[in-house]
Amino acid sequence: MGSFSIWHWLIVLVIVMLVFGTKKLSSMGSDVGKAVKGFKDGVKGAEEEKPAAQAGTPSQVADKTTIDVEAKEKARS
Repeated sequence: MGSFSIWHWLIVLVIVMLVFGTKKLSSMGSDVGKAVKGFKDGVKGAEEEKPAAQAGTPSQVADKTTIDVEAKEKARS
């Protein structure tokens, strides 16, 4: 009783197709595919931008909660 058989999944698939229709399901599938592709492209673009941005300015702070401070020694008199 813990797992479903193939017949259970086939019945669920038929009910989903009756409720939404095949045209709606195919358009939803293509929309999800486009969203996943856009997400992958965005992640790849962010990874390519990050090393280039950090190489130009080494004093840039990656995390906005971190404060970058230069320590200067006082001249002892």
